[in-house]
Amino acid sequence: MRYPQGGGLTAERQAFRERVRMEAVGMFADGRGSTEIAKELRGSVRSVQRWRRAWREAGSDAVRSRGPASRPKLSDVLFAVLEEELAKGPVAHGWPDQRWTLARIKTLIGRRFHKSMTLSGISQMLRRHGWSHQVPARRAVERDENVVAGWVKDVWPHVEARRRLSGPGSYSKTKPDSR
Repeated sequence: MRYPQGGGLTAERQAFRERVRMEAVGMFADGRGSTEIAKELRGSVRSVQRWRRAWREAGSDAVRSRGPASRPKLSDVLFAVLEEELAKGPVAHGWPDQRWTLARIKTLIGRRFHKSMTLSGISQMLRRHGWSHQVPARRAVERDENVVAGWVKDVWPHVEARRRLSGPGSYSKTKPDSR
């Protein structure tokens, strides 16, 4: 579960999950079965089995959460710098228009911080910090309505697939009726 104000779970939710794990440890000591524990704690049997194995091997401390699986690629300080760079706009960084795309942000991160991130990783990072995708409120200034109308009239009919005429056929997608 992710939240826009920083990602991950809230402190309250982390504490709740920790309590559930510790309750499971108490039930392991009582000798109860994994299915019974999972049903009572409203969790998966697989998680309970994983906690039981860790408890058997290293005790109750092994069941405790070890925090997030990885550190973020950009720290809060670096993300603040990225926000300043994004505020300057794409034109200031050499692009011809005022659109920030994920690919452009990836290039900016690579140039500025010498780090490589995937597009989905960048998207998730931006969402965690409260950013969202934007849709233009108006049409582009460069748009030529006559050219668009001509394209819709002349080109689009050739690109669009023709509709089948109604007639006998088959509902099966894998075995269409032979004609």
